[in-house]
Amino acid sequence: MDLTVALKDNSYPIYIEKGILSQADKYIKQIYQGNKIMIISDDQVYSYYGDLLTNVLNKDFIVEHVTVLHGEQSKRFDILPSLYKALLDFKLTRTDLIIALGGGVIGDLAGFVAASYLRGVKLVQIPTSLLAQVDSSVGGKVAVDLPEGKNLIGAFYHPKMVLIDPNTLKTLPKRFINDGMGEVIKYGCIKDRALFDKLNNYQNFDELYQDIDEIIYRCVDIKRDVVERDQFDFGDRLLLNFGHTLGHAIEQYYHYQTYSHGEAVAIGMVQLTKIAEEKGLSPEGTSDIIEAICLKYNLPTHSDLKTSDLVGAISLDKKNINKKLSLVLLKEIGNSYVYQSDLSLIQTKDRV
Repeated sequence: MDLTVALKDNSYPIYIEKGILSQADKYIKQIYQGNKIMIISDDQVYSYYGDLLTNVLNKDFIVEHVTVLHGEQSKRFDILPSLYKALLDFKLTRTDLIIALGGGVIGDLAGFVAASYLRGVKLVQIPTSLLAQVDSSVGGKVAVDLPEGKNLIGAFYHPKMVLIDPNTLKTLPKRFINDGMGEVIKYGCIKDRALFDKLNNYQNFDELYQDIDEIIYRCVDIKRDVVERDQFDFGDRLLLNFGHTLGHAIEQYYHYQTYSHGEAVAIGMVQLTKIAEEKGLSPEGTSDIIEAICLKYNLPTHSDLKTSDLVGAISLDKKNINKKLSLVLLKEIGNSYVYQSDLSLIQTKDRV
């Protein structure tokens, strides 16, 4: 399966196929005829797939790699100098290539390195987690975290290609399958009732995996459509942030230790929809439907936090535009809209 994100000069293809990692050279040669490739990965992912990818690419390119510790803690601004040094030691030039091999953290981190090193080096995304395959590897958002909040230093920098191999999900810990399902469910909520119902009809993820290529394709296609219409996140693309305003704040409150991104987004989707129902902004019972599917895929639906614990992080949220908070709410499952508000809407609820 393949599709193209059509952004004129920034257009790029996305390929989805089990086993595509072992043919990566064939695809990369279509968009890159240079000399050197630096693979940026984390210690866990590289131990599974680094040698395979390196051996495939070694036939045509000089390949080196640099790894960071797995986890959100590695997506820090102060880790960047060590990565730039590795690129300089390798003598990587502006005509060379960086490959991001890993989940969402690596995609964001390596993407930001590629965007900023020498004012921009070609980038290929090879996402290995479900969350990265259905969401973060597509759309060109790259970033690192600051202590004050998530993704506060970043850029829009599109890859030259995305290669998605669903076989990599077989080595993913169960928790991070659940994590990715938070974003899959989000797509059904905001844009596709049929996808939402399809997810509801599976008994569990093992049954869903039989159709994984199709599920990934549908999520990526929704994101492609939104990104093509709103490349820089001021209009329709804001819909992709359903659950994220509360979710990012919850992640940050716990210093990225307690909840994964998809888990926090699940809590955000359910709790924000509860608030919207109480204000008559979403139909009554919508949050119960979302809560039920989140529980089916082993996702949390509430935390022990007071909303007052989250106000600081929410006030720094990038979706604050013209001093208004852009909250994504549902008219119904599969139909979403952006509601301009301020913190008072969220503060009407004591706990999330």
